[in-house]
Amino acid sequence: MKKIIFALFISTLVLSACTEETSTSTIENENIEGLISATIENAEKHDVSKFEEYELESVIDGDTIRIKYNGSSEKVRFLLVDTPETNHETLGEQPYGPEAKEFTKQLLAGQDTVYLEFDVSYRDKYKRLLAYIYTKEGISVQEQLLKNGLARVAYIYDPNTKHVDWFKSIQKTAQQSAIGIWSVEDYVTNRGYDKDAYYAATKDNKDEAETDNGDSAKANNESCVIKGNINSKGNKIYHMPGQRDYDNTVAEEMFCTEKEAKNAGFLPAKQ
Repeated sequence: MKKIIFALFISTLVLSACTEETSTSTIENENIEGLISATIENAEKHDVSKFEEYELESVIDGDTIRIKYNGSSEKVRFLLVDTPETNHETLGEQPYGPEAKEFTKQLLAGQDTVYLEFDVSYRDKYKRLLAYIYTKEGISVQEQLLKNGLARVAYIYDPNTKHVDWFKSIQKTAQQSAIGIWSVEDYVTNRGYDKDAYYAATKDNKDEAETDNGDSAKANNESCVIKGNINSKGNKIYHMPGQRDYDNTVAEEMFCTEKEAKNAGFLPAKQ
C-alpha cells in the first residue's frame, strides 16, 4: 500500500483511529487556517463582474452551500466536483469530509455574498441549483478544493461541462502530488470514496511504523553491550566487552555508554 503522504499545505495528521465510529479528522484546524491564508494570498483571481451575486446563508458541506435566490432559501451544489461526506444518511462521515467542509466554510468566512457562474442547465434532478462558486475577490472555490486534494472531479453530465478540462488538469496535479484524498491509494474511486480502503491503508501504515520502531529499538538495545552487575558485597559494577569476567557476568542492567553506567551509580570493573 502506498504510504500516506501528509499534505494539504501541510503537514496533515493520520487518522488516530481505524473504525467508522471514530473521528476522521485528518487535518488540524490550524493547518486549515494556514491553508486558507495561503489560498487567499496566492490563488488566481477571476473576473466576477460577469457572474451573478447572491446572499450567502450557510455552508452545508464541502460542495454545497445555501443562498438567498430570488427571495427563497435554496441549496447550491458545486458543479463538476465532489467532496467526501460529513453526515450522509447512508455513507456517514468520510475521511477528509470535515476538512473539505471546514475549508469551504473558512474560504467563504466574512463573505456576505457569493458569485455564481451558471452553466447551461441551472438545476439537477433534486431541484438544487448548480453553479461554479466564486468569492468576492474572484477565488474559485471549486478550483481550490481540487487543488488542495479536498475534492474529485465528478458528476460530469452534459450540457454542464464548461470547466471540466480545467478542473481535470487541476486534479491531475493534486493526484501527482498525492495530497489530501489522493494521499491514500484506492480511497478515491469512480463511484466516490472507499472508507474501507482508507482505513486499511492507515492501519497498514501504522503497523509498518510500529514494526520499524520496534526494529529500531531492538537494534539500539543490541548496541548496548555494557553489563551492569551487583556483586555479593552489594557493589554496583559495570563490565566492558573484552574484560576478563565479561562473559561470565550476569547482566542486571545493560548500558550503551560508560557515562550512562556511571550516572546509574555503577563503577568500572578493575579487570
